[in-house]
Amino acid sequence: MGNACWELYCLEHGIQPDGQMPSDKTIGGGDDSFNTFFSETGAGKHVPRAVFVDLEPTVIDEVRTGTYRQLFHPEQLITGKEDAANNYARGHYTIGKEIIDLVLDRTRKLFQTNLVPYPRIHFPLATYAPVISAEKAYHEQLSVAEITNACFEPANQMVKCDPRHGKYMACCLLYRGDVVPKDVNSAIATIKTKRSIQFVDWCPTGFKVGINYQPPTVVPGGDLAKVQRAVCMLSNTTAIAEAWARLDHKFDLMYAKRAFVHWYVVKSVSACLRCPCTDLKFKIMLYQILVKFETYQLLT
Repeated sequence: MGNACWELYCLEHGIQPDGQMPSDKTIGGGDDSFNTFFSETGAGKHVPRAVFVDLEPTVIDEVRTGTYRQLFHPEQLITGKEDAANNYARGHYTIGKEIIDLVLDRTRKLFQTNLVPYPRIHFPLATYAPVISAEKAYHEQLSVAEITNACFEPANQMVKCDPRHGKYMACCLLYRGDVVPKDVNSAIATIKTKRSIQFVDWCPTGFKVGINYQPPTVVPGGDLAKVQRAVCMLSNTTAIAEAWARLDHKFDLMYAKRAFVHWYVVKSVSACLRCPCTDLKFKIMLYQILVKFETYQLLT
């Protein structure tokens, strides 16, 4: 997935698989915004600001030997000698610890400082629209209002939960392509009038909007169709608690039967087995408190 992501970035900005950019660049329209996630060397090569980490070496070996092998810095492709065999305890407490210092060092070199705090209730829900095949693209041309409305539908979300059962605290809409601010403002005004889309009253739910006038780029031969406009939304909604509750329930079912517990006992971490789940329950409780607080305010 990471390799495909950087392939798309290169296609969008006209960067070749070896990291070089032709002097007569026609893709990207002369925009140098890619410098935020590419580092340029003295020789003019563009290196992704990314760290690939996997305890199992064969996956990242495909990147090392693939079409874009010259694009990535070798020190930013980090692998172990064996995988964790889908065992969280083995990856977190034993073999994962062997490379954690190396990973942190490589990350610090890319991001020297981080001034953004990480609140416990900050789990953004990602949504993208339109997601249509090449066959449908020939018969559909969605407007700004239509793709904005689609972002509030469960079918376009990257996490399985129903936002109609929760309330939004913040929304960030990032548009690409043939989009004008007037259409965006009109679409947002329509969204605010829908009864199925609710926002909290105890904090200002402003819509942060960004527009990139370059149309979306697709990978040749891929499943997604090339469209004139698209939007990606990051939102903070209490509905995300559904995903945590579902995960918590599945854990309880497996733990009741002591499924896979022997792997953790072997690694002497059985005492810590419930800790992540307890923390997850606390996160769910925080979202429930937010909804109840909103209801209390409406009643009083």
